[in-house]
Amino acid sequence: MSTTESTAAAESAEKNASSTELSSHNPATGEVIATHPIADEEAVRAAVDKARAAAPAWSGLSFAERKRALLRWSSRLVAKADEFCDLIHAENGKPRDDAYLELLLALEHISWAAKNAEKVLKPKKVSPGAMMSNFSATIEQRPVGVVGVIGPWNYPVYTPNGSLAYALAAGNTVVFKPSEFSTSIGNFVGKAFVEANPQLPEGVFVTINGYGATGAALVRSGVDKIAFTGSTATGKKIMAAAADTLTPVLLECGGKDAVIVAPDADIAAAADAVAYGATMNSGQTCAGVERVYVHSSIRDQFVAEVKKILTDVKPGSDDKAQYGPMTMPSQIDIVRRHIETAAASGTVVLGGADSVHGPYIDPVVVVDADEDSEAVREETFGPTVTIRTVDSVDEAVELANKSKYALGSSVFSKQQGMEIARRLHVGATSVNSVLGFAAIASLPFGGPGDSGIGRIHGAPGLLEFTSPHSIAVQRFAIPGMALMSYKRTAGTMNLLRKMVPLLYGRNK
Repeated sequence: MSTTESTAAAESAEKNASSTELSSHNPATGEVIATHPIADEEAVRAAVDKARAAAPAWSGLSFAERKRALLRWSSRLVAKADEFCDLIHAENGKPRDDAYLELLLALEHISWAAKNAEKVLKPKKVSPGAMMSNFSATIEQRPVGVVGVIGPWNYPVYTPNGSLAYALAAGNTVVFKPSEFSTSIGNFVGKAFVEANPQLPEGVFVTINGYGATGAALVRSGVDKIAFTGSTATGKKIMAAAADTLTPVLLECGGKDAVIVAPDADIAAAADAVAYGATMNSGQTCAGVERVYVHSSIRDQFVAEVKKILTDVKPGSDDKAQYGPMTMPSQIDIVRRHIETAAASGTVVLGGADSVHGPYIDPVVVVDADEDSEAVREETFGPTVTIRTVDSVDEAVELANKSKYALGSSVFSKQQGMEIARRLHVGATSVNSVLGFAAIASLPFGGPGDSGIGRIHGAPGLLEFTSPHSIAVQRFAIPGMALMSYKRTAGTMNLLRKMVPLLYGRNK
């Protein structure tokens, strides 16, 4: 998510500070879709209290019972898929087919979390070691309690689901604040869970609505963990606020994701993937393609192929459009500025400043822009891509790693894909594809640096929402070996001094 999103959100919050209702708009037409009550600090605390009250009942269920509840939620979303995708199209702007694909990804992750929670989180016996052989040792993963989830607008179903489904599967209750730009979608997700599980106590899944002030109130509300997806700047503010109460945070922030196209790449396949990865969802994808490093030996052919594909790709809101409008109006100016800064030092091979019109932006491709330009350093979050010519894979890796962001990446190479991938300092890499890791539920997602803290998805995503409890049980006493007692004897210590060299002193 763009690092400037936090400024827009702050301005929006200030502007609407005195409002009691939030209006949801269609980004293509400006039409009001729905209005929602804004949760003030008191309402946020009430929601957290409700979730807190439901926590013992939900965490007290067996893994199998929680699995059934989550899969019922999934089935409910499938049953209402057409209605839901129409809503996603209307409020988020993406084409209905892309909305369906986003729903499919969320369903896959709900299923994985539900079916694998017991395997990942069940109590595990561990070795007590030679000196404590009369003990048994067990690690139990306990739910943290109430998880506050602050969701994004670009993928308003799939992305927060990485926290919602995994937190629920781990035995936590959740309080979910969707983005003010996708409020109706977030409420639909929460309502579907409640409708699918009428037997559960109220409060297992609670949705609250509002602007930045509501999210800030959630951070201060006493939840046991905050999971946030959004800009790096806002993530830092959330982390600072959470520090007052030592509330742990999970932050999935920005990306400036790089693609390396090696000399032995399948050029047509790489170009097709880059064209899609750079412009899908109008480029509003935190792990999408923003910058490409292509070897000089295939540069001209690769650029020509990307241009050929994107020349016929058009945004819009009808069924023929390949992607939709910019969801957040303030982002349009940022994209325009990045296009201008890239054009100032590079060669525009497709589009340009005039590609920006209304809520839509046509594809823009710039070759060999200055690596220090804003368009290459900062997250653009629009349907643009910079392509840089390199003379070696080593140079490509160096430039790809030269970023404060480290979320995702892609490598195209027939022979060296894994080797190159292992040299990239990022959270995830897709070889000979873009975003493949996002669709594999067993793979954790997230990145270091300005891209955030922690991981969603996979086993680490389940463990993020638990707290380990270590249990040591003395099964029997060893005569003459009372170490943690004032009855310890000189003979015991003499025996220890003989044992220690045997156990630990012969390593070479």
